[in-house]
Amino acid sequence: QYSSEPAPTDININVDINAINPFNWLLVGNKLRRLKADVIIVRYWLPFMGPCLGTILRLAKWNKHTKVICIADNIIPHERRIGDNLFTHYFVGPVDGFITMSQTVLNQLPKFSKKPAQQVVHPLYDNFGAAVDKQTARKRLGINESEKLILFFGFIRHYKGLDILFDAMNQINLKHSGVRLLVAGEYYEDKQKYIKQMYDLNIAHLLHMRTDFIPDSEVRYYLSAADFVIQPYRNATQSGVTPLAYHFEKPMLVTNVGGLPDMVPDGKVGVVVEPNAPEIANGIMRLYGMGEQHFLPHLRAEKTKYSWQVLVNTIETLASLPTTHPATELPYLP
Repeated sequence: QYSSEPAPTDININVDINAINPFNWLLVGNKLRRLKADVIIVRYWLPFMGPCLGTILRLAKWNKHTKVICIADNIIPHERRIGDNLFTHYFVGPVDGFITMSQTVLNQLPKFSKKPAQQVVHPLYDNFGAAVDKQTARKRLGINESEKLILFFGFIRHYKGLDILFDAMNQINLKHSGVRLLVAGEYYEDKQKYIKQMYDLNIAHLLHMRTDFIPDSEVRYYLSAADFVIQPYRNATQSGVTPLAYHFEKPMLVTNVGGLPDMVPDGKVGVVVEPNAPEIANGIMRLYGMGEQHFLPHLRAEKTKYSWQVLVNTIETLASLPTTHPATELPYLP
């Protein structure tokens, strides 16, 4: 995701990789080979990146020194396409160890690689600043301070189930409860079907749609404004929204898919429901019935597990294991 905000001043960032230019991959790979880093940490979330990253890492490891640790958000993508498995198999070849963000991905990994792997929950996002009080946040967003407000946050894609949440907002018990839904995130698919749905269901008056790009400096206002964070996903391995909600101490509703229930103990830091409209509507009503204060002590206790030091320690442990270097033939593209 491109950001126009100022770059961090305490990190040296070079924008070098062109994911669709093989000549660029050769240049970057040879640059990393000469750099002779002890460890390269690479993130993998989409098979489309497999040819690019797999080639760069193969070249980098020709120096017989560098180890590669992959932080894998996904190994099997949410929305599958022809070639996914081929690209992922190519990518994992030069990787020496894996860190997965969920047990689901850890279970999927042996299909592609037998290298050492460890699951670590995603650390808290602490780069968005501290929470502000709800009144201040809602004033900044132009939202009524007395509303019951739930939040759907993040890119709008089919697997995230915003359409299911719209159907839930149309359930009788929720539609007349005074609850309003704040949608904060960009469309990553056709927006017209969502617009049509909200008007067909006659729920547009219950929605605050903020679907432009949200800069990092504004994220805290959206999280701080909400009573609860709703994740109505059809399928998921894990979610970056969960550690974000933990950071801002917001109780959550998640669906019973992938690794989401493991991250949100039911009745303690939120509620877990099946991914359908009636269950989600009932779950939202359950959140309000229990009240925000019920969840806060559990949220504060649970969030201590989401430590950056745990991630760092795991990277160091994997990097210390004996390595296996790939053969030194020229890299091929699948």
